[in-house]
Amino acid sequence: MATAVGHLVTGETMQMSTSREQRRSMEYYLQKTYYKTASLISNSCKAVAILAGHTAEVSVLAYEYGRNLGLAFQLIDDVLDFTGTSASLGKGSLSDIRHGIITAPMLYAMEEFPQLQDVVDQGFDNPANVEIALDYLQKSRGIERTKELAQEHVNLAVKAIEALPDSDDEDVLISRRALIDITQRVITRTK
Repeated sequence: MATAVGHLVTGETMQMSTSREQRRSMEYYLQKTYYKTASLISNSCKAVAILAGHTAEVSVLAYEYGRNLGLAFQLIDDVLDFTGTSASLGKGSLSDIRHGIITAPMLYAMEEFPQLQDVVDQGFDNPANVEIALDYLQKSRGIERTKELAQEHVNLAVKAIEALPDSDDEDVLISRRALIDITQRVITRTK
């Protein structure tokens, strides 16, 4: 768990002190997302497997489940920041962009519309820049591509559960179905 706490600090530091190139990098964004969100979930899942006395193989699968679940969760959270309402989110919509945080939907929009990079580089203190960025985002496939990436991670999480050793124990089977159900809730959530 100390690893997860260290990762949280690393992720927050990455978010606060990014260079222009890093802000434009999907790889950097995913690494930061792992540190800030998925590391806690993945290492918690792994810890449960270890504490329950499972094999190293099961511990790795538990970790992979948590890693991919955490990444999918954050990707959907980033979509909801653009598509949700303040009431449904419990925080202001557009919270990330207003704080200058560039997430997957905007990164994908920047791939389609390179001129958006200039707006991002200027920052979002000027509300007009927020509106320009949102206009590009709406014209792009940024939201859809982010949802597709989240679905890929959900699929990987499900594969990790399906790769666990066979069991006839009804409680084990129920637990595995519940873990798969969680992945579907992550991908379909609206808040």
